[in-house]
Amino acid sequence: MEHSFDVVVIGGGHAGCEAASAAARAGARTALVTHRFDTIGAMSCNPAIGGIGKGHLVREIDALGGLMGQVADAAGIQFRLLNRRKGPAVRGPRTQADRRLYREAMQAAIRAQSSLEVIEGDVADLTLDDANRVTGIVLGDGRTMSCRAVVLTTGTFLSGLIHIGDQKIPAGRMGEDPSTGLSGTLGRLGLTLGRLKTGTPARLDGRTIDWAGLDRQAPDDVPVPFSYLTTTIANRQIDCGITRTTPETH
Repeated sequence: MEHSFDVVVIGGGHAGCEAASAAARAGARTALVTHRFDTIGAMSCNPAIGGIGKGHLVREIDALGGLMGQVADAAGIQFRLLNRRKGPAVRGPRTQADRRLYREAMQAAIRAQSSLEVIEGDVADLTLDDANRVTGIVLGDGRTMSCRAVVLTTGTFLSGLIHIGDQKIPAGRMGEDPSTGLSGTLGRLGLTLGRLKTGTPARLDGRTIDWAGLDRQAPDDVPVPFSYLTTTIANRQIDCGITRTTPETH
């Protein structure tokens, strides 16, 4: 069975959620295609939003009607305005986010957006017309969808690899399959695929940390939200613990 959309967004990470919701808000019948709905809004790496420079970007997304600012405000558990003693141009709002709250808030925002349909599946191929213009997508299970435009927000999933020590595992992120079919399609179309590497540190169980040996960093007394639409920060704010490495550690 074929479905028809104005816009198909491939990938349900931060960029994909913003692209899909923006297209839908503009009146386009939009599909967001992702492997699994329950991973939409997952914070794979650093569970923080904003910072120097990046906080400005989140504010700009909010000014354009985007989701991240409101979602971060709903999930934030430690708000700090960086560079507070300097001028407004270099101040950077930042929050540490509860990963579960962020995921739930983003999924709720996607569900609530009219003209937006989430489709679970792996995009294996693109369909093109005689002029090499995209006309649709083909999923790995054979389902097809026609569209007028495709937006790629695939993140780390295109022929993704995870390196653990000397082991190399095909994966989009830990426990999830990569997208190999779409990578092949882009290569056949003459597009050059590159590879970027990021390192993800181990996560520590907070119950195993000797907090008495760490410097405590308190949140701001009055949280500064990201979104102009946020009137209050509801979550209980917590301290962070600061650690420092040493030559012996390395």
